[in-house]
Amino acid sequence: MQDTDVAPRLTHVARIRDWVAHRRGTLIALAVLVVAVLGFAAIHKLTAEIRLSEVRAAFSALGWPELSASIALTIVSYVALTFYDTIALKVIGHPLPWRTAAVASFTSYTISHNLGLAMLTGGSARYRVYSRAGLDEAAVARVVLIAGVTFWAGVITVACLSMALHPGMLPIVKWTMPPLLERTIGIAIPLAMMAIVLRYRRGGALALFGWRLPLPDARQALALVLVSTVDLAAASAALFVLLPNASPELYPVLFLGYAVAIVVALISHVPGGLGVFEAVIIATMPQDNATILAALLAYRIIYYVAPLVLAAVLIAVHEGRQWRNRGRNREPGRGPDPLAIALPLAPLLLGVLVFLSGAMLLVSGALPAAPGRMDTLATILPLPISEMAHVAASLVGVMLLFVALGLYRRLDGAFWAARMLLIAGALLSIAKGLDYEEATILLLTAAALQWTRAAFYRRTRLTAEPLSPEWLVGVGAAIGLSVLIGFFAYRRVGYSSDLWWQFETNGNASRFLRTSLAVGLLLIGAAIWRLFAAAPIPVLHDTLPDDVATAALAHADRTDAMLAFTGDKRFLVSDSGDAFLMYQVKGASWIVLGDPVGPSEAWSELLWAIRARADAAQGRLLLYQIGLRIVPIAIEMGLKLVKYGEEATVELDGFTLDTPDMRSVRKASRVAERAGAAFAVVPAADMPAIIPELQAISDWWLADKHHAEKSFSVGRFEPGYLAQFDCAVVRIEGRIVAFANVWGTPNKQELSVDLMRHAEDMPQGGMDFLFTRLMLWGHEHGYRHFSLGMAPLSGIEARRLSPTWSKVAAFLFRHGERFYGFAGLRAYKEKFRPNWTPRYIASPGGTSLLRGLIDLQALVSR
Repeated sequence: MQDTDVAPRLTHVARIRDWVAHRRGTLIALAVLVVAVLGFAAIHKLTAEIRLSEVRAAFSALGWPELSASIALTIVSYVALTFYDTIALKVIGHPLPWRTAAVASFTSYTISHNLGLAMLTGGSARYRVYSRAGLDEAAVARVVLIAGVTFWAGVITVACLSMALHPGMLPIVKWTMPPLLERTIGIAIPLAMMAIVLRYRRGGALALFGWRLPLPDARQALALVLVSTVDLAAASAALFVLLPNASPELYPVLFLGYAVAIVVALISHVPGGLGVFEAVIIATMPQDNATILAALLAYRIIYYVAPLVLAAVLIAVHEGRQWRNRGRNREPGRGPDPLAIALPLAPLLLGVLVFLSGAMLLVSGALPAAPGRMDTLATILPLPISEMAHVAASLVGVMLLFVALGLYRRLDGAFWAARMLLIAGALLSIAKGLDYEEATILLLTAAALQWTRAAFYRRTRLTAEPLSPEWLVGVGAAIGLSVLIGFFAYRRVGYSSDLWWQFETNGNASRFLRTSLAVGLLLIGAAIWRLFAAAPIPVLHDTLPDDVATAALAHADRTDAMLAFTGDKRFLVSDSGDAFLMYQVKGASWIVLGDPVGPSEAWSELLWAIRARADAAQGRLLLYQIGLRIVPIAIEMGLKLVKYGEEATVELDGFTLDTPDMRSVRKASRVAERAGAAFAVVPAADMPAIIPELQAISDWWLADKHHAEKSFSVGRFEPGYLAQFDCAVVRIEGRIVAFANVWGTPNKQELSVDLMRHAEDMPQGGMDFLFTRLMLWGHEHGYRHFSLGMAPLSGIEARRLSPTWSKVAAFLFRHGERFYGFAGLRAYKEKFRPNWTPRYIASPGGTSLLRGLIDLQALVSR
């Protein structure tokens, strides 16, 4: 009875676990949002009695000595951070020059400090640098893991040691933690960390949750503690020196509060710890809140934003030079190869900078302008123009937030839009308040963006299908005329904010304002849609050139290469002209059918080329029914593999029906023979004469099965297609009752069939008879194998730890007979005692497989 009570509870727990797993991303996003809201609420409460003028005065009071000291200490902190990577490289046995580790460390920490999610964001930067230095993916992953774990372990250890050695220094608002509790926490956490290491240490590595983390030796561990101490001391001191008149006795309090703040920011997952970090510092420091807030604002700029800008400029210069060198070294007539860059940093960094630029414009629009500058501006520009510039600058800021995502996705439309918006934002910053500092930042960002123009190679409708200048002028003139007429008509109306919300019969001015706003928003929406919409990719080959087909098929070992002649595919041809792959685009899916056809030396070139074209079109690549020889290339391309099913192949050498295991096939064939069935292969040259008879059989078969013609992965009854191949037929008294068009590779490696259809009066065992006679015919004509085709979802096992795809596929294979005869098809082909060869699907991770399969089904079912 007790066991039966436990089972439902376990099932309930499993359901909750699955529900959480499927919604993990949403739950994390909600948690981050909640923490961010709490952080901003805490700051709002802690600064409720602070006036903006007080913060501005405290910020203005910061002199160059304080700023210079903070900058110097920031440099010390970032230099110390580089030694995490240096030591981690030695731990994994791949030491590299300090300069290489410094570049990787600086770029990764500037990104992760501002964006959070250090393992992900900082990891991509490290991979970019270390992969060029010769490290493989596994080695880079170990470096990222060791550097990340040791960084945070060092921060936590140093903070805990400070609590244990100097308790009573951590005031939280008006409450101070009891010294005994603080000392207990400071001792317990390092002991717990040490216990975990000792418990799960396996040789020289830590084995935990399926990970094996190499552990440093005693000298390296001591060095990491020293690095962490120097880093944390310098980073906290960079904030401390910005506090005017702060006594040295206050530094230990700040040191501990700083450590706690960055740990809390890490746990919160809020990008850059924005709001959370500040709330903890304000809550723990006993000084005037206005002074602390001003120091935190300056610290954000010095320790977070300035290094990010510097890293972005360095990467922009470096990447721009790389792209230009690559363009000079490439063969004439060939475009840039964007996939030569594994994980480009320029789009990520510039996307972040553009986002921050947009946020800067929004924050600037929410703050009052400097009075002295406004007085000067009033002597240059009329007040209405300055007011309009203020509103327009905020709108530009909003659009930059959206455009930043397009830059991260490397869209060329986003590049053009961002560059235009940054320049416009700079001009508007001057026009709204002579904010030349803001304008300088925007122009520098635009310059960095221009230098890395080649990084944004994905075409969008905004650039691929540009609107004609005449049309743009016409639209602008029409809208401008309507606005001008409106202002002329209501020039005597006293404008105020109330006009927007007046709804009355004679409220014409209100209607004009709302209509103008709606038109503006509609134009912005249309521009953003064209900015992100993928541009159509020109088709290189709708039909396969005859010379390419002849050269490639001479190397074909599989008969599914004949699907190239169905007339429903696109083709990508190798540079040598002797190999091709066939594909089709459905929605955002670029679906490649089977292995490339031609010499295997050209396969990698073709697959990487289609990968680049799909990437440039913002599409997802799906390799469908690929064989084992493609698997290494697919893995190298970063695709995820799943087993799709198995192909049945019969060895024709020595094939005979006179064996015990062929008894059922032999019996069925003899039933058809006794009914008068006769087998023949009609040459392709004689096919036009029998096409009408085959058409009648095909029409009846489709109607009887309630089927429609398929496409892409199978042929369809089309006279031009059928006339290209021999055709196996079964006749009774001279009348055709069944047929199948015959595929054969030119090198006699494989024989197979495509369309298999029969008439209403086909005798029992007719299809078995056709197959066996065709196999014997193939053996007589020198063919080595006969392919019975795919058995989808067969050979896939579902175990407790199997991935979701395997479990779903195995379930459908066992219980999906109502929808498709998976098991029945496998059983029928098994009668011929074939060899089973696995076939795979390769696609990017995440939901790309499911979405690709949906597009594939739509493509096949037409």
